[in-house]
Amino acid sequence: MSLTVYLAGPGVFYPDAQSLAQTQKAACRLYGFTPLHPADLPAESPSATMIYRSNVDMIRRADALLADLDPFRGPEADAGTAFEIGFAVALGKPVVGYLSSAATTKERAARCYGPVARCPRVVDQVVWRDRDENLVEDFGHPANLMLAEACTTIVVGGLEPALCWLQNHAASLAGQPLSGSRLPAEIASS
Repeated sequence: MSLTVYLAGPGVFYPDAQSLAQTQKAACRLYGFTPLHPADLPAESPSATMIYRSNVDMIRRADALLADLDPFRGPEADAGTAFEIGFAVALGKPVVGYLSSAATTKERAARCYGPVARCPRVVDQVVWRDRDENLVEDFGHPANLMLAEACTTIVVGGLEPALCWLQNHAASLAGQPLSGSRLPAEIASS
């Protein structure tokens, strides 16, 4: 029996969303998974409520969630994807995050908002602030700590390396609560 995977990410907002969805679903099938994709809606002009209910239902039916954590409209992952990760974790499902770059949250913030500086007022710990004096987390994660710690693993390289990781670990994932057990050093690079 193949695992069913939900594909979370901002791809539904891209101009080529349907083409991307077809490519992603084909990749899932190539690795032996049954894909559930948020682009597969039950109506041509769905309401916000219908989209929400459909996506939540698909996550409930999925055995695992694959999450595109690449920055979207800023230095962080898409807000809808963050919700879907949290929902999957609350249901005890494994979440494999993937990114195209291993840049840290601090590095992404600096790219988006300008230089990040060490706060001179804090002596006993290293604290980083952006140009508006907002705290910039620096745990070495390639995503916000709440997303990074929630994921079973984060793979750098895109969807296919994430599918490969899931294929290689599927048997060990069965029936285990996996979120929050990953250390930053376990971030895969292929």
